[in-house]
This record gives sequence, C-alpha cells and structure tokens, in this order.
Amino acid sequence: MPESIPASLIIDVLKDTFREARAALAAEGYRASRHDHLGWILSVPDTHQKSVLAALDKERAIRVLTCATEDEAVAVAAGLYIGGEPVVLMIQHAGLYASVNTLRGVALDGRLPVFYMIGLLGREKDREPRDSRHSMVRYCEPLLDLFGVPHARLEGPSDVHLIPEYYRLSRARRGPAVLLVGLETS
Repeated sequence: MPESIPASLIIDVLKDTFREARAALAAEGYRASRHDHLGWILSVPDTHQKSVLAALDKERAIRVLTCATEDEAVAVAAGLYIGGEPVVLMIQHAGLYASVNTLRGVALDGRLPVFYMIGLLGREKDREPRDSRHSMVRYCEPLLDLFGVPHARLEGPSDVHLIPEYYRLSRARRGPAVLLVGLETS
C-alpha cells in the first residue's frame, strides 16, 4: 500500500542529487557555477506534489521556475542541461499527455536527458495504477512503455532512493526517465 512522502525528505534527496550532479558536471569539464543554488525545479503547478512545491518556495539552495506548459518546461530543461545545470521537472500526469510530442521530439529524438517527477492525481491507494478507474492514471504507465521511457513509482519514503537513480539514468541514456509519484506528498 503506498504511503505519502514528506516534502522535506524529497527536498533533502533532491539536494543530494543536485550535489552529485554538479560533481559529475565538473568531472566532465563544465565550468563551476557562478551562483549558489544546487539545481533547478521546473514545474507546471501540480496539486499532487503541492507540499514539495510550497516547501521549495522557501528553499534557497534550489531554484524553482514555474512554467506555463509542460512543453515550455521541457524546452527550458533542455536549455538548462545544455548550459550545465541540473534540473528536475515536476508535473501532473495530465501534463505528460499534453506534452507527448515534446517528450518525443526533445527528450527522445533530441537525446536530451529529462528527469520527470509526475504526480498521479486520482491514484487509488488500493489499486495498481493500471487497474485504476481513472483513465489518466490507468494509461500513464502504458504510454511511457509505448515510448520506451523507463519509469518507476515513488510510493513511500523507502522509495526516495529512486530519485538520484532515475536522475542518473536520464543522463546515462541521454533521454527521459520518470518517477511516478503515487500519493499526494505531505
């Protein structure tokens, strides 16, 4: 049974992930950053991850940029990546559907690493997402499978190790990788 993940735990793991990413970028020859934040969160407001986004508003070590659309967020993520900046996209599953062409064109065909954390709004605790009454939840994993996008579920505090793992996976494969956030964060 999935359980809610505290926002503070997710933010701590994101900070560690960004620190590791900065070290990897330095090892690849990227110039040291001229600012003091560790990385970027690009979001299109996600009610499922609202506690994380609210806590990030007070966080000085991570920059948050709210985008108008998921297409815009993917394009900005690509630019930040090219500029040597660590970045995570936080969106809802509806935004995944809305931005499939950009996922395909930028992340897959463009071979740019884009790491997504996607909230499964409407996910029932007692059902597998593929058995959901809600089509938006039910079709999310099959859509990612169709495009060959590796994905896993962030279903409780013991799963936060997947954040750096899937972030690294997006970089290693030079393409998208997704964590589906099963329950609303706390």
